[in-house]
Amino acid sequence: MGLKDDLERYREIGEERRQDLAEFIQYGDLGGSRGDEVRIPIKIVDLPEFAYDQRDQGGVGQGEGAEPGDPVGQPQPQPGDDGDEDGEPGEEGGEHEYYEMDPEEFAEELDERLGLDLDPKGKKVIEETEGDFTDITRTGPSSTLDFERLFKQGLKRKLAMDFDEDYVREALKVDGWGPATVFEWARERNIVVSKAWIEDAYEDVPDDEKTTWASIEEMEANVEQTDTPQRIRREGVQEIPFRREDERYRYPEIVEEREKNVVVVNIRDVSGSMRQKKRELVERTFTPLDWYLQGKYDNAEFVYIAHDADAWEVDRDEFFGIRSGGGTRISSAYDLAAAILEEEYPWSEWNRYVFAAGDSENSSNDTEEKVIPMMEQIPANLHAYVETQPSGNAINATHAEEVERSFRDSDNVAVAYVSSPEDVIDAIYEILSTEEEG
Repeated sequence: MGLKDDLERYREIGEERRQDLAEFIQYGDLGGSRGDEVRIPIKIVDLPEFAYDQRDQGGVGQGEGAEPGDPVGQPQPQPGDDGDEDGEPGEEGGEHEYYEMDPEEFAEELDERLGLDLDPKGKKVIEETEGDFTDITRTGPSSTLDFERLFKQGLKRKLAMDFDEDYVREALKVDGWGPATVFEWARERNIVVSKAWIEDAYEDVPDDEKTTWASIEEMEANVEQTDTPQRIRREGVQEIPFRREDERYRYPEIVEEREKNVVVVNIRDVSGSMRQKKRELVERTFTPLDWYLQGKYDNAEFVYIAHDADAWEVDRDEFFGIRSGGGTRISSAYDLAAAILEEEYPWSEWNRYVFAAGDSENSSNDTEEKVIPMMEQIPANLHAYVETQPSGNAINATHAEEVERSFRDSDNVAVAYVSSPEDVIDAIYEILSTEEEG
């Protein structure tokens, strides 16, 4: 097998692992992972392994009863041996049973799987450092003088002031012409020459040559003017006129290092209608989103809010398991979220995500009159609502539809519908792709 075959196999392994990652998100036991470590069972991840060529039936002898592929050196099962013999249970967990990845690797794999690559933005300035010497000032130490710029400015001036001296001297040889007439002639032809230079040059012209040409037309017909580029190619540049006002000094630009902070507010309906399957779908959607954002940002913090008709802050373990018997008023959760964000996570320093989930049932008019205005008022990278209805929409389950209708043209609000684990990946894509587009 050549290098090309190896690379192709590794690509296949990568694609298989991304597919297995999706299966883990949809069906795996998410509880085995922590916030800083995602543990995926090996039975789902198909890791590469050596396999014997089944065409080769020879090899190491193992005695009678051995079959191709049996481990070498292990006793072979005997008739009547069903493997249920008593023994001491192992005390150490097998590390090979899981594939472990940190949230950053998880985010990379999920980006690959979904075809995304979100670029988090830094918010809070944590350090100012000196970058490249790209900024310019009029004063500074001589060691930082931008000589290249000085040279270019001098060269520009040289080219702008340059003229064909021999050509002008010939004009001074026109019969009856003096310095004043030649100066006016030069100005009409955009020849940049000073009157003083012409007067000095006129004094150097011998008297017998001051009538060489009967007219300026005769001179121009017989003398070819050489332009500046031709003259520089022929003679080179003898000197560059440097001036102090052209001097510029380089100093380093100040680069602001910004920390990419993110706060994720997870809101969940815990009212009596949120039964176990609905709660499981919330966890299956929100947990990978938490891992993903933790992998993308330098510093990620999470706020968990549970609500029925009222809202209260809980820890993560309570968030996915708690259940109430009360009614539903989703706006209570947004009121609490707004207060927490305003006090602890100012928009100028923190990226914000506000994710809510439930079965779309809400008290009368609460969505239209309170929730939607609150979503408009809370600055965030992304607002999302995930409807979890395993048995299809209930009659009163209209919250998601109302939010979707109100924010149809918005680029920072996503609505996703999850009725089974098969919908989870699509829901995550809907949420993350909305931010990418925004």
